[in-house]
Amino acid sequence: MLVTAIQPRRKGLSLLVLDGEPAMELDTQVLSREGVRPGITLTDEALFRLREESDNYRAKEKALYLLGHRGHLKGELEEKLRRDFSEEAARYAADRMEELGLIDDAAYGRQLAHQLLERKGFAASRVRFELCRKGLAKDLAEEIVQELAPEPEEKLLQLLEKKYPLAAQDEKQQRRAVNALQRMGYRLPEIRQALRCLDETIDLNEDEE
Repeated sequence: MLVTAIQPRRKGLSLLVLDGEPAMELDTQVLSREGVRPGITLTDEALFRLREESDNYRAKEKALYLLGHRGHLKGELEEKLRRDFSEEAARYAADRMEELGLIDDAAYGRQLAHQLLERKGFAASRVRFELCRKGLAKDLAEEIVQELAPEPEEKLLQLLEKKYPLAAQDEKQQRRAVNALQRMGYRLPEIRQALRCLDETIDLNEDEE
């Protein structure tokens, strides 16, 4: 196939015209690097390789862009890249980011788990679910949660004292507290036990007065 023309397009792409017919848009830098220019002939194999290199290059550039804004788990990054690129290109780019040390699932998973546990107050089960949903391996998510998650009784009492201090005595606030805490991943028996502890704390404070 004869390269008839190379026409610039937006976003760093160029339209490759073969035998006088528009063929495909490929990355401009890849075409330049590979010495593709009007007048040369491309085999089917060479054209396939150009498309593959173009997709890999652009997926890698998009991965760098995404990581420049915030950290990602490898699976999360690969899933985002698949929205714009082939599965093979997305996997290549994610693997390349890992090779460059720009992705560390264990380190980022711990960072994310800490935020969910401390800032959101999520239960261990909810944190485990969120880590897996973002693409972290199940066994690594379990390891991180076991390492970082506090005892549920202690965390529940803290949450109740901070957000629902009257939950042990006010039925309406208790319903709101139970519903909210269940959404955060806490089990009902754990919540009831924490409410009993809160009630005892309130009684003790009242006795002291």
